[in-house]
Amino acid sequence: MTKQKVAILGAGSWGTALAMVLADNNQDVVIWGNREDIVEEINQEHRNSHYLKETILPEGIRATLSLSDALAAAEFVVLAVPTSAMREVAKQVSETLSEPRIIVHVSKGIEPDTNMRMSEVIEAEIAPEKRSGIVVLSGPSHAEEVALRHPTTLCASCSDHHLAKEVQDVFINNNLRIYTNEDVIGAEIGGALKNIIALGAGISDGLGYGDNAKAALMTRGMAEITRLGVAVGSDPQTFYGLTGIGDLIVTCTSVHSRNWNAGNMLGKGQQLDEVLSNMGMVVEGVRTAKAVHGWAQELGIDMPISEAIYEVLFSGKDPADAVDHLMGRKKKEEKETF
Repeated sequence: MTKQKVAILGAGSWGTALAMVLADNNQDVVIWGNREDIVEEINQEHRNSHYLKETILPEGIRATLSLSDALAAAEFVVLAVPTSAMREVAKQVSETLSEPRIIVHVSKGIEPDTNMRMSEVIEAEIAPEKRSGIVVLSGPSHAEEVALRHPTTLCASCSDHHLAKEVQDVFINNNLRIYTNEDVIGAEIGGALKNIIALGAGISDGLGYGDNAKAALMTRGMAEITRLGVAVGSDPQTFYGLTGIGDLIVTCTSVHSRNWNAGNMLGKGQQLDEVLSNMGMVVEGVRTAKAVHGWAQELGIDMPISEAIYEVLFSGKDPADAVDHLMGRKKKEEKETF
């Protein structure tokens, strides 16, 4: 494959891990970051110790503080920033690009107040003449394991199958397998809402409730995700795939998961502000829970688990009381609730 320049916008763990994949594929990869210490460490020591500890980065990876430098001649622009920064960074990209580029985003969340998925935020901020298309790259993946080159599988989702295949070709290798899919809505809904359920899984583990409770939480949580996804236009089959059940499993069951860890601390009695301070990194499920709370009510979608987690996060409800409330809901047939 012809060597192409890829700009990774975001010097966090996921952006850095994806840069490693691209470097392994002999692509020309540059990371744009806003912290001088991280950029210098990547360039001088081939490390990003703040996010990936002892990982040695390929020497082909370069980092820069200049967005124009990163975007210059880049065929692909990968947005790997927290969802809270997506709108502002997309706006800067639009102001800086001189020609249309393939935009890839790897962030999982819903914007509060607008209920917009990240591809919708990007569409709103990057002018149509500055983008060839938007591809969602998502699936069950922890940056730490990708950086170790452990086998991982993702899905490139785009309504334009040709663009999805271009992204597939750039990222795929023996360690990272990429599938394609045309259901952008489903990919983004699954990737965003599973973070809420992962908070719940962490809370359950923090309370010491064991495997039975967590299995039920994940299964019923996927029912909620599917209900909302179908209501806004997703293909229900998407939620049985990598960006649905696959992403849910990995985020609810791994110690690498920020959302699980945050929930675990909540379940052990810590307050949200304390948890977020201790984490030191973005916990996307907290912001998404806030967005989905109002969105589900607006759509008339029954999402009792997500609602319970919202109340724990933002209304001070005791986690054990929230579980008791869920267990005491009226009797139903399972098939009626999917």
